[in-house]
Amino acid sequence: MKDFAISDHPGVAAQLARLGQLSVPTGRLGLEIIEGLLDRLGNPQRHLPPVFHVAGTNGKGSTCTYLRAMLEAQGLRVHTATKPHLVRYNERIRLAGRLIEDDLLADLLAEVLDANAAGEDLSPSFFEVTTAAIFLAFARVPADACVIEVGLGGRLDATNVIPAPAATGIATLGIDHEAFLLRPEEGAPEDPLARIAWEKAGIVRAGVPLVTLDYPPAAEAEIAALAAEAKAPWLRRGRDWFAEIGDTIAYRDSQGSLALPLPTLAGRHQAENAALAVAMLRHQDQVAVSPEAMAQGIRAARWPARLQALGAGPLTALVPGRQVWLDGGHNPDAGLAIARHFANAAPVHLIIGMLANKDPGAILTPLAAQLRSVSVVPAPGHDAHRPEDFAAHTALPVRAFDDVEQALRALPGDGDVLIAGSLYLAGEVLRRNGDVPD
Repeated sequence: MKDFAISDHPGVAAQLARLGQLSVPTGRLGLEIIEGLLDRLGNPQRHLPPVFHVAGTNGKGSTCTYLRAMLEAQGLRVHTATKPHLVRYNERIRLAGRLIEDDLLADLLAEVLDANAAGEDLSPSFFEVTTAAIFLAFARVPADACVIEVGLGGRLDATNVIPAPAATGIATLGIDHEAFLLRPEEGAPEDPLARIAWEKAGIVRAGVPLVTLDYPPAAEAEIAALAAEAKAPWLRRGRDWFAEIGDTIAYRDSQGSLALPLPTLAGRHQAENAALAVAMLRHQDQVAVSPEAMAQGIRAARWPARLQALGAGPLTALVPGRQVWLDGGHNPDAGLAIARHFANAAPVHLIIGMLANKDPGAILTPLAAQLRSVSVVPAPGHDAHRPEDFAAHTALPVRAFDDVEQALRALPGDGDVLIAGSLYLAGEVLRRNGDVPD
């Protein structure tokens, strides 16, 4: 049930229990099931406010957060769908700026599950039911725009049934979810990063602007081909729009130049994500957002467990006077972003819990020169790497602990702390420290 969450609300808990019985598709991929389920529900995905659809290996959630913050700074009502949740399932669905209320969430999940049960069982997955509930909510509650994060890949993700978004975007590309995204398939690119780009760029739509960062040539070739086939304008950083990151974000495109503030969120990569969100807004014509609202949104954006400095709480009280950072990053691209943030800082103590199907060196290798100690804890509810799996990626001793509290208590008396390696671990840390996302 860790994947599907629990709830104190009886109605939500009952529907989450039903969700918990559904499959996570390991062999079946495609859009046929979500399309069949949505058809039974009246195809709500065809009746949404203007949609901003964002894919990427890392940074897509942050990009969605900047989009929401900028649109809201313009005074617009915005629906947002992001994933995964960290503490409460409700975090996946934000209606007109607020997390979905329990009563409505319970009713929507029941409606989707009952629609499946009313006819031939379509055998939808947890993700497909969640996506159908999101589309129902977004179609029924008035708003001016929707921001929707892709779950896995893009081409075959359950969200990829939106007929005509206002704009689509792709954040950073990297290797992750190899079992799904790099599985052998006739006609798919053989180069791993090109294959990832091909999957992500599957969200392209005819005539809809596709806004991206810049990538290696093999990846860009796949994006170019898909955009051309769909007759979709492709707006690439470094060719169609530019963003220089210094004390500000110096953004420019064919419409002019903007001097935008750096985000409050930590890390240079967050400025890159903010710039992508700006480019998406400036290269579509369905929703108007002023430069002033863009600047205000960049400053206002908050996104938990992405180089988040934890506030006062039961966990941080165990290491008084020290900063405790939390990041859910778990792949090499995330590891590089975290390492860039700490490159000019004093070495930190790392507490890591990582799923066994992830690369144990993804975080440790980029951070090797910036660590004072390495402590290993479980990834709640999942098979996790053992201390010996990490030992090959660091010259430091690797110690094992039963939980984060035990690891924090055992740290030497000075030095800041980084907790990383899994969003499941990040959610547990937020819950235990009282930092529940709202």
